[in-house]
Amino acid sequence: MKLFTSLTSPYGRKVRVVLAEKKIPFQLQVENPWQPDSPVLEVNPLGKVPVLVLEGGVSVFDSRVIVEYLDHVSPVAHLIPSEPKSRMTVRGLEALADGVTDAVVALYLEKKRPLEQQSSDWLVLQERTVFRGLEALAEALGENPWFLGNNMTLADVACGCTLGYLDLRAPDIDWRSAHPNLAKLAEKLAARASFKDTLPVI
Repeated sequence: MKLFTSLTSPYGRKVRVVLAEKKIPFQLQVENPWQPDSPVLEVNPLGKVPVLVLEGGVSVFDSRVIVEYLDHVSPVAHLIPSEPKSRMTVRGLEALADGVTDAVVALYLEKKRPLEQQSSDWLVLQERTVFRGLEALAEALGENPWFLGNNMTLADVACGCTLGYLDLRAPDIDWRSAHPNLAKLAEKLAARASFKDTLPVI
């Protein structure tokens, strides 16, 4: 299988971490989907990364769909619980973390526009989304070592990728001081090979 992604995509990083944790071999194809001639358009009509191309040429896109598939194709290190309530909790936290990431992406893109064209209302809205989302993640984690039980799940992976993307694109947001429990989780995740090997590269 081949993974199309960029080295800064937090959604692509989530998929790469899952592939590493589950020890699934794959070929990495680094692409910039913003380029008009990007081959990403050939494998995803939406022109977004990540895209996982399976043997036979079937494309799987949207990181949540990809990680769902990956968690089922290998019995190693299951990251999504099978029990319905636990499963709902983990997938809900993944959605929450991804939502924070979406807001950080929106902030980053807006701030790339000329200053006179930026919308202060839009920036405030996205910042509030980031802050509310981080508060919700911190509350869900509490003083627990992981979001659910005694082992890492997809909720922790998604949150770790979100926090890493915050450091990359919004370093002015001091989330560590505001949420020391998230900082502790991020530090623990950063020690894992799957996170070390997928640090965003600009």
